[in-house]
Amino acid sequence: MDGAVVSRINPSRSVDAEAAAWLTRLHGDEDVRPALDAWLDEDPAHAAAFARASEVWAILPRAARSGEPANAGQAPRSVRLSRAAIAVAASLLLGLVGVWWSLGSPGDYATRPGEQRVATLEDGSRLALNTDTRVGVQFDDGRRHIELEKGEAMFEVAHDADRPFVVVAGDTRVQAIGTVFIVRRTADDVVVTLIKGKVAVSHAQPPARGASRPPLVLRPGEKLTEPANGPARIEPESVEVATAWRRGQTVFRDTPLGEAVTELNRYGGPVIMVDDPRIAALPISGVYATNAADFAEAAATLHGLRVEKDGDALHIRR
Repeated sequence: MDGAVVSRINPSRSVDAEAAAWLTRLHGDEDVRPALDAWLDEDPAHAAAFARASEVWAILPRAARSGEPANAGQAPRSVRLSRAAIAVAASLLLGLVGVWWSLGSPGDYATRPGEQRVATLEDGSRLALNTDTRVGVQFDDGRRHIELEKGEAMFEVAHDADRPFVVVAGDTRVQAIGTVFIVRRTADDVVVTLIKGKVAVSHAQPPARGASRPPLVLRPGEKLTEPANGPARIEPESVEVATAWRRGQTVFRDTPLGEAVTELNRYGGPVIMVDDPRIAALPISGVYATNAADFAEAAATLHGLRVEKDGDALHIRR
């Protein structure tokens, strides 16, 4: 992504650590709010660091009630947590803020399996990356161009009528102005889910033969699937289901176990394997944490199966 223009902030690690400590204290004891407000007023860098910590907090599994981060300088509504929960959240938060702005080479943002990261782009738009994802960013005076090379990302687009915000995933082109949506790219298809606002989905390149398809306009709560082969389809999609990964969860609705296992394996950890096609066809429903071992045990229990560990793999068998 040569020539990419992406604003990066490299704040003092000590300020980031202080912000993380303040945030975790606030969620355990609302009485610290006056002292926090005083700290925020001391230096604009404090407010900026607190905003970054709040965004990281929003993607910590089970740590926050809402995926909406606080505005800079504004403390989120306090949520009472146990001391153990605060300790876990604090350790995760302190570990993440140090890598917040170190997501790759200029213009590239990436996560490894099991990671989730978020960033604020130079126009104010926000980018949240799910597990095993890579995107490239190119901004100039006339456009804001994002390429989703693989994986899944959520985009919260800052309004700028003079510069279209375009996400390209393979042959799929998504254009939005002031909206929130998710794009997922796999070897088989591209899925676009609209959370808020309006997007138009078209082909990035005109087809070699035949007339080009007019753009498909999505409404909030709709999901467009563009298969590698076959016609596109639009279906309703729950916002809670679409954004479950930001809460460290995945949701299945009568999903064949084999497909569910493929989804869980995206998040790293021990690989789950289902060798019997009859077992792979069994349906599974429910909300599960993106933890391979826990999911394997839950799925096996649901269908009266067993889990056998073989090296780094977990086999679900009869």
